[in-house]
Amino acid sequence: MSCLVGTLLTLTLGAASAQDWPNRAVRLVVPYPAGGAVDIVARALAEKLSTALAQPVIVDNKAGAGGLIGADAVAKSAPDGYTLVMGTVSSHAIAPAVYRKMPYDAEADFSAISLVALTPYIITVNAAVPAKTLRELMSYAKANPDKLNFGSSGTGTTPHLAGELFNTLAGTKINHVPYKGSAPMLVDLLGGQVQVAFDNTVIPNIKAGKLRGLAVTGPARLAAVADIPTAAEAGLPGYEAVGWMGLYGPKGLPLSVRNRLAAETAKAAATPDFIAKMEGLGFQARTGNPAEFDAYLKTETSKWAKVVKDAGVPQE
Repeated sequence: MSCLVGTLLTLTLGAASAQDWPNRAVRLVVPYPAGGAVDIVARALAEKLSTALAQPVIVDNKAGAGGLIGADAVAKSAPDGYTLVMGTVSSHAIAPAVYRKMPYDAEADFSAISLVALTPYIITVNAAVPAKTLRELMSYAKANPDKLNFGSSGTGTTPHLAGELFNTLAGTKINHVPYKGSAPMLVDLLGGQVQVAFDNTVIPNIKAGKLRGLAVTGPARLAAVADIPTAAEAGLPGYEAVGWMGLYGPKGLPLSVRNRLAAETAKAAATPDFIAKMEGLGFQARTGNPAEFDAYLKTETSKWAKVVKDAGVPQE
């Protein structure tokens, strides 16, 4: 009897807490360093949510281990709506496939709230590659196996796996060269040490005529380089490889809180200044309800696990 009373009391207090939410500051953990793309998006969203919720939404950078440290801290926090995390494709969809031992279950230990932004990449070549279109790149790569190399920001990153997925679907063999970040990769791409990249830091050099963008890896063209077609438009249907960011809370977050956050995120993402900021970064604002985001994570996790396995990416 006492156990039943205790359970009912807990449920009653939880419901009351959800109804009162939020009555104090909300912490939004960014599991990456300040100044990076995830941080910029999180701060733009936090500013909008602070106004909508009438409570401060404070960004807290907890970087390390490719996003795992910050995400794990939120997974182990109280599900009261006051601690959230800006998860990414890396921390939630790719990490389970590339790490032998995860500190959290990316699906079971979180409450999905909403997508926030997609980060498509651009299939890019330097001047040494004669291809002017994606079809020409595929033909050239097939005729010259092992002659081309593609650089990425590191083994197991989305740009790396985007290249491996391209090889699988296009039937090519472009060799992977990992770097410690996009910046050194970009230097070698411009210098000719690697000839191809699947990256989103290349737009300024494409606009300057130093690199050639052949296709966008997302489902839609990018406003910043609207003349570059999607991979599907350019001759590789079925190919889609995007990074993404989304809002999560710990497991057990009340659905009323999740729905409120998803609704406010959707409103924020529809504002002209938020859209302009995303487009300036080469991103695309994308939202949805908790059920949609939960289903999207399952699809992404399965997709990237297959790419990791097929490409023989070593586990860490």
